[in-house]
Amino acid sequence: MGEKFRKKIQNSIKKLAFDLIQLEAKRSLSNAFSYSSPDHIYEEFELSFPFEETPDQQKAINRVLNDMQKSKPMDHLICGDVGFGKTEVAIRAAFKAIVDQKQVAVLVPTTILALQHFHSFSRRLKDTGAVVNVMTRFQTKREVEETIADLKLGKVDLLIGTHKILSNKIQFYDLGLVIIDEEQRFGVNHK
Repeated sequence: MGEKFRKKIQNSIKKLAFDLIQLEAKRSLSNAFSYSSPDHIYEEFELSFPFEETPDQQKAINRVLNDMQKSKPMDHLICGDVGFGKTEVAIRAAFKAIVDQKQVAVLVPTTILALQHFHSFSRRLKDTGAVVNVMTRFQTKREVEETIADLKLGKVDLLIGTHKILSNKIQFYDLGLVIIDEEQRFGVNHK
């Protein structure tokens, strides 16, 4: 590796680190929407879960819901092996946001994962009246345009998609929660 190339990389890293520090400083000073505490509607939804929560899963759900009630922006990293209930943690947070009339974005790295989440979220939210939509390369141009228009008007409560939902064309009516699955697959600037 040449010295000129090495310097260019070092400068890029320094700029990114500086930008991240500035962003985090702004976030720590900013206020966020304070979600209401879980009510009987949330508790009914919770009871509709067909499995018993694990202690770690319940702890993660409680921590996320508690932080959603604060007026500061939140970040949570939920880790666990496949099949250990991370999606249900995300679904509960999404439901809470939707009940409080906020939109939710679920960002995933692959079309297959987007479709899996679309089916999981749709199945869990089917009796709630929430409108769940997906945006991947499998949608036609017309379907994508309709989703974009409905999203901007607040007619879509939850949008699941790949990098496509990071486009400048995508405008939410009132975005309240972003869930990133497989977060290591997205660049720092995306986040």
